[in-house]
Formats: sequence, C-alpha cells, structure tokens
Amino acid sequence: MNLRKATFIEIPAIWEILQQAILQRKLDGSDQWQNGYPNEQVVHNDISNGYGYVLVDNNLIIAYAAIIFGIEPAYNDIKGKWLTNGDYVVIHRVATLNAVKRKGVATNLFKMIEDLCVKENVYSIKVDTNFDNIPMLKIFDKLGYVYCGEVLLMGAPRKAYEKVISIN
Repeated sequence: MNLRKATFIEIPAIWEILQQAILQRKLDGSDQWQNGYPNEQVVHNDISNGYGYVLVDNNLIIAYAAIIFGIEPAYNDIKGKWLTNGDYVVIHRVATLNAVKRKGVATNLFKMIEDLCVKENVYSIKVDTNFDNIPMLKIFDKLGYVYCGEVLLMGAPRKAYEKVISIN
C-alpha cells in the first residue's frame, strides 16, 4: 500500500469512495455527511490545496483522506483542552472503499499518516468525528488517540481527539 497526494484525474474514484461512505453513514442512522458535504468540489479543493491523499493498493484507490498540515480554525475553540499547543496535522474526510471495509485499511491509513507526519517533523495529529461514528471512534481508541473535548464544525458538535506521535 502507498499513501500519496491525489490528482485531479482521480476525483471520480475518490468521489465514488466518498459516496459509499455517505450512504453508509445514512444507513447507520447518522446525519453526518447527509447535507451535501462532502461533495466533488470539496475534493477538488482538497487536491488544489495539496490536502487530498489517496491510499493505493495494486493500482486501486482504496481510501481517501484530507491531510492538512496547518490550522483548523474550528479547533481554536474547544470545550476541553488539547494535549499540545504546537504544530499539528488535521485529518478530515476519511473514507475507505466498501470492498476493503473491515480489513484494517483505515487503521493502516492512520498509521501511514503518522509516518508522513514524522517525515514532515510534525508530531501531533488532531481529528474530530461525529458522536455516532462508531467505526472511527474505534480506530481512535485502537491507535491511542486521546479524547480532548468537543469542537463545533459547520455548526455541529464533534468529538475531538489528539495523538502525540512518539519517535521510536
């Protein structure tokens, strides 16, 4: 598996993965991602800004994430407390291809993002998710993310987590 920046020509494949995730959230009874976000323009903007990444296995895109080396303004106002105050990476819009669900792909994606962070000398990852996104909450727990409080994103409360990456 290879984690790399996405290209514009890959938007249809990325969008298919995101549509599968949007439908899954709906089937799970969640309102997360049910209001027209994310959409193809968001993916286009991710790629334009250098945030869009794909996880590729045998030339097949199997996962997508926006990996932002920078500031998430919504994270400045947390009901709670972050573990660190320095540079961090934000991960948004994580989705995996239905055909690879429950095979550890999302977990591997997060581990590869940690490796990318270390390569870029950033040792904190901050993320958020909907309160009812059980698969994502399980990944955070498994990988040692610490619950820090609540943030508001697009007017909705989200559970906020941080992981400080140790260098082994």
